Amino acid sequence: MPFSSRNAFKFLDQFISMRRAHALLEALLVTFLWSTSYVLIKIGLKEVNPLSFAAYRYLLGSAILVLFVLLKYKEVRITSKQILWVILLGFTGYTVAQGLQFVGLSYLPAITVTFLLNLTPLFVVFLSVVFLREVPSPVQLLGIVAVLTGVGVFFSESTLVFDEVIGIVVTLVSGVGWASYMVIMRYYLKRSEENVIALTSWSMVFGAAILFGVAGLSGNLVLPSLKAWSIIVFLAIINTALAFVLWNHALKVLKAYEQSILQNTMLIQITLLAYTFLGERLTFHKVVGLGIVFCGVLLVQLYPNIKKENC
Repeated sequence: MPFSSRNAFKFLDQFISMRRAHALLEALLVTFLWSTSYVLIKIGLKEVNPLSFAAYRYLLGSAILVLFVLLKYKEVRITSKQILWVILLGFTGYTVAQGLQFVGLSYLPAITVTFLLNLTPLFVVFLSVVFLREVPSPVQLLGIVAVLTGVGVFFSESTLVFDEVIGIVVTLVSGVGWASYMVIMRYYLKRSEENVIALTSWSMVFGAAILFGVAGLSGNLVLPSLKAWSIIVFLAIINTALAFVLWNHALKVLKAYEQSILQNTMLIQITLLAYTFLGERLTFHKVVGLGIVFCGVLLVQLYPNIKKENC
């Protein structure tokens, strides 16, 4: 078959679709890993307080990543221009997003914190439009609304406590921190060929160091039990070091709001895992809510490819 410009464009179109599919699979794998964290963390928190748990997890995870980078690339220098990005990513993604999430848990029930964090896509969409000029299509906006509606239905039977203003504000700021991290990472990766592993490792080191310092200064740093250490080590290697690299790599292809909405599938995964391994109840409202979330996620993720095929 003779090679032509038409065939070249067709091949390129298929390649881009494959890249997107690969990125989606990467991001979905990460959401699954983070969903399994829910079960493991619930067990681990019986052994050690939340702030210590987070501090050890991210400090160990960042150490593993740095060791890998140094062994693989021998030497990785950080330029003066990169330092600002490392500080921004470390502060927003780990100190603010992860640290304040645990602070929120000290003021509010876990179910309320989970509900508030499921609103994070709203912050991601806003920041993406303002700073990245990445505007969702009407169909994708409909999908985002569907996801948030599904979240509302899912929690409609739950007792949500909103009597602690500090807890609500802190949890929402945690969501803004994570949204900022995703948008900053997306912005940087679109304009640079920076090694994702190196960028992830150094930013995690910075954020984890602050988290560890805060835990120590607040008197919350305690020595975990052997059982807690085994969970922390597993989470640090698989659900932190590996997961964050894959997540940031997917951000090279997926728009920040597209990837953020994938995190809402964790609601589906965590519910099924909790039902299977923790014996938690699955009600009619939860099933309906999860179904709406799933349909909304499909609208957001599949629309770009459907639009491309119709062009």
